[in-house]
Amino acid sequence: MEEYSDKELYECLYQGGKTAERAFGELYGRYSSRVYAYCRRFLGNREEAEDVFQETFIRFHQSASKERDMTNVPGFLLKIARNLCVTLKKNVIHSVTIEDYMAVNNDNSIDKNEMLDLIKYAMELLPDNYREIFVLREYNGLSYKEIADLTGDSMTSVKVKIHRAKQKIRETLSPVLAEMTKYE
Repeated sequence: MEEYSDKELYECLYQGGKTAERAFGELYGRYSSRVYAYCRRFLGNREEAEDVFQETFIRFHQSASKERDMTNVPGFLLKIARNLCVTLKKNVIHSVTIEDYMAVNNDNSIDKNEMLDLIKYAMELLPDNYREIFVLREYNGLSYKEIADLTGDSMTSVKVKIHRAKQKIRETLSPVLAEMTKYE
């Protein structure tokens, strides 16, 4: 089924049987890593990301119908994942401060993994709408237009939110980075 287009594979889904199973398997193989990465970065929690990831593909499979003209499978999958992530974030409140991170990790030498953890924590401090757009742009590589279409925001709003997200991450990390440079 590798030679089939996304649209053809989607059409196979509502036909049922072995063909539908194989078509779903092919689409899953093509887009599962992208969807999981989006969920993981948006939610910042592995267990929650796995739950949303699985629910995304269940809903995608259930959505197959003759009436739906599927022109953008990855976009549709990300839209399902986004809606599930946003809903989950509304229902679960996580609070992590940079001080909490530093209390746990109080040695002065920071390696690459620790720096990545700091960036993740800084991203968790972002408002959900900034984090989502930042992840779509920086980690999923979507264009401003694709993000605007996915979120329903204007392109100007998307650009402003990305700029503000980067600014907030820099502001959050600047005291930690300044502290680190004292010990070098």
